[in-house]
Amino acid sequence: MKKKIAFALIMGIISTGLISFMLISVNIGFTERFLNIWLKSWGMGYIVVIPAILILGPVVQKLVDYLIPEKINSK
Repeated sequence: MKKKIAFALIMGIISTGLISFMLISVNIGFTERFLNIWLKSWGMGYIVVIPAILILGPVVQKLVDYLIPEKINSK
């Protein structure tokens, strides 16, 4: 469980940071307020994505496991 939480926290930082940076830069450009707007958006995104990763992650994993079953190697 600790690994799943650590993964969610680290993945959340990386994904929300990259996505918010790109969206803010495309929508408003690099203005004098860019850093403040980006950090606020990044924080809000992070707060949303961590529970989503922890709650939806297992559901998505089950869906992937169902759609792409592991082949059983018989030797």
